[in-house]
Amino acid sequence: MSLHQNGENTKVLCLQEVQEDHYGTEIRPSLESLGYHCEYKMRTGKKPDGCAICFKHSKFSLLSVNPVEFFRPNVPLLDRDNVGLVLLLQPKSPSAASPAICVANTHLLYNPRRGDIKLTQLAMLLAEISSVAHQKDGSFCPIVICGDFNSVPGSPLYSFIKEGKLNYEGLAIGKVSGQEQSSRGQRILSIPIWPPNLGISQNCVYEVQQVPKVEKTGSDLTQTQVDKTEVLVTDEKLSSNLQHHFSLSSVYSHYFPETGIPEVTTCHSRSAITVDYIFYSAEKEGVAGQQGAGVALVGGLKLLARLSLLTEQDLWTVNGLPNENNSSDHLPLLAKFRLDL
Repeated sequence: MSLHQNGENTKVLCLQEVQEDHYGTEIRPSLESLGYHCEYKMRTGKKPDGCAICFKHSKFSLLSVNPVEFFRPNVPLLDRDNVGLVLLLQPKSPSAASPAICVANTHLLYNPRRGDIKLTQLAMLLAEISSVAHQKDGSFCPIVICGDFNSVPGSPLYSFIKEGKLNYEGLAIGKVSGQEQSSRGQRILSIPIWPPNLGISQNCVYEVQQVPKVEKTGSDLTQTQVDKTEVLVTDEKLSSNLQHHFSLSSVYSHYFPETGIPEVTTCHSRSAITVDYIFYSAEKEGVAGQQGAGVALVGGLKLLARLSLLTEQDLWTVNGLPNENNSSDHLPLLAKFRLDL
């Protein structure tokens, strides 16, 4: 991912499957010598790789580093070792009022049959982004989310990111990511998908524990107050609607406009699909100030350019991925934005 500011190129790199020893001995020293500051989050469970975000420190100051671990020992559903990383960056600009920018990077679970885990991991990442990008006036700063989401364009998980809502009632867990069309994974998503003790609402934000206000000290709640609390919790649990409060666009359109042939981001064995994305909070004209029009953005990102992807046929002509010219089984995604300050 490349950000474009005031006519000068500013690089922000989001990397997945970064092997820890390679990061320490090769990747980080090399990037630091080129003027980057690097942050890294290794997967849990002694897995030897993780996610990294690196940025030019001549262009950004680091405001906060927020790693997200999707493994939770107290939540049986969340027994996988995937992670995310969320940074809050401050552009080094003459403008004192320039907004921060939130950059997130993740690699969600691969298993095509566990859409329940994928959606919960995504909700955890979105909750952290919401917390990090939230500003004092109630708006969000500009947001960029990069990663391998192990889900294809048009799938329920992808649509949830783009549209901000998903009614998952009756949805089979094997259909969430759209990776395969087999008959496996046909168990229906439970309502709710994740248990209340995760502390994340159906709106993908961290829940604030609502303590009923009581005039007297002690625990002598009236029965009415207790009943009201229980009803609210019950309604929340039975909802099959997920929501998030970001207005996200995809840098890539996933199909070549001239031919309608799909773009692919990974090509190995017999599979060639798109699973990698750059999502961003786009400039919205006329949104701020409109009643019920969603959360206003401070500043905004305008997409200026992107590096073209390839078709499956293109990649098989060079024997797929990896090959002698591309050492990864995924293609790089690259976008140039203008950040309005």
